[in-house]
Amino acid sequence: MNHKLSSARSAVLVVAATLVGIFAATPAMAVAPGAPPPAPVTWDACPADVIDPFAQLQCAVIPVPLDYDNPEGEKIDLTVSRLASANPAERRGILMLNPGGPGGSGLAQPNQVVELGLPASVMNSYDVLGMDTRGIGHSAPISCGFTTDSAYLGAVPPYAVDDAAVVAQADIARSVAEQCAANNVDGHLQHISTANMARDLDQVRIALGEEKMSFWGLSYGSALGAAYASMFPDTSDRVMLDSNIGDTHADRDAIRRYGQGTEETFPDFARWAAERDGAYELGSTPEEVRETYFELAEQLDTAPVIGISGHLFRLNTFVSLYSESTYPQAAQLWQLLLNPDEAATSPMAPPAVPAGEPNPNDNTFSVYLAVTCNDAEFTDDVAAYQSAVAEDRERYPVFGAAGANIMPCAFWPYELTEPPVPINDEGPENILVLQNERDPATPLAGGELIREKYENRSRLVTADASGHGVYLYGDNACADNIATRFLIDGVLPDEDVKC
Repeated sequence: MNHKLSSARSAVLVVAATLVGIFAATPAMAVAPGAPPPAPVTWDACPADVIDPFAQLQCAVIPVPLDYDNPEGEKIDLTVSRLASANPAERRGILMLNPGGPGGSGLAQPNQVVELGLPASVMNSYDVLGMDTRGIGHSAPISCGFTTDSAYLGAVPPYAVDDAAVVAQADIARSVAEQCAANNVDGHLQHISTANMARDLDQVRIALGEEKMSFWGLSYGSALGAAYASMFPDTSDRVMLDSNIGDTHADRDAIRRYGQGTEETFPDFARWAAERDGAYELGSTPEEVRETYFELAEQLDTAPVIGISGHLFRLNTFVSLYSESTYPQAAQLWQLLLNPDEAATSPMAPPAVPAGEPNPNDNTFSVYLAVTCNDAEFTDDVAAYQSAVAEDRERYPVFGAAGANIMPCAFWPYELTEPPVPINDEGPENILVLQNERDPATPLAGGELIREKYENRSRLVTADASGHGVYLYGDNACADNIATRFLIDGVLPDEDVKC
């Protein structure tokens, strides 16, 4: 992720909307009886906007039912990408990837993991697949009609400084829910859910003629993988859940855990910045860096600088904790905002965004809301959010009052069509849970939760590391070795491992 200061506002919103993730109840029907077999798959060139530096990706379109309760009704087209096995003689099956979100496009992800160093042994063992899940990108995309001047700024609600801020956000949340309903002219919005995405995965497997499908999902992708392994235990092969939400969907508890994760991860950035006080002048100790953070956030709450408010500053810091590689850009931004007189003329200041234009993040924002709001119930009691915000502002002062704030899901116009996908612990021992000890968006608690729920089917690998993403996305050799062995040989550790 590249958070250049010249596009600070938009970069923050893209990442915040794309990386998230969570809970469960009674079994959901896998595929409705009598569903017609999918059409034969034809692999061809991928859409022109799919980044393919190796020129090796192929793409295919696979039709699936919009509504699995009406399998012979309307169909939607899903676009799937394939990086074919480099050695067909060693090929053992298919490995589907998911980058998270919900709302992240996965078509280019096979190439991305190759660039991150996916071992040749894994590339030989699988056709590595990417996918735009339903509603995203090239798979029947949905839109809530967000524009560049919309008051809705992405997946993470703004940090609420007091009760009045929660009330103001409630008004925005209600208007966003109404806007999404008004733009749902084709009736697709209410069918975008984790359960339906899991059913789509199995339809892709069937269309490709495979007996089983392996899966590696990150962030929200861990919830989709958990749902797939629960709904289709017999056809799930090797399932890797990386950076975990803690269940099969995201509810209020999961989103509130942003506060916990940020609090646990922020000290890593504070130490990094303190060691570089001579360069960035943010504080010579981690404690001083933390004080700088709070002072700057409070100043920006009342007087934004170059269009960056306290909310955007906190959001940028939260996203910057995803990887140490983005610490320098975060420190640059802090330094810039501490000198508002110079910031206005700085070449690093973000350009003005034309008002009323289509928001380039519209599809991402829309899918995030559809999946999250269709998966779980959110109370519409504003007082409950005010109480949660006050509590988390004290417990997790760096970011807690953002994760606890009210979302459009509180006023979502569609009732749940089915309960959240329940965890199914009856099935093969085929789930490897990967988790960093310090992760701002999906803290260690999420990995421990999913491990406990999949008690008989899983093992937990905990990496002594900071950031979002373990296998290949992090830098823990122990965790990488275990994950690679699992994908190639199907071997789970005898017990949970701390790396």
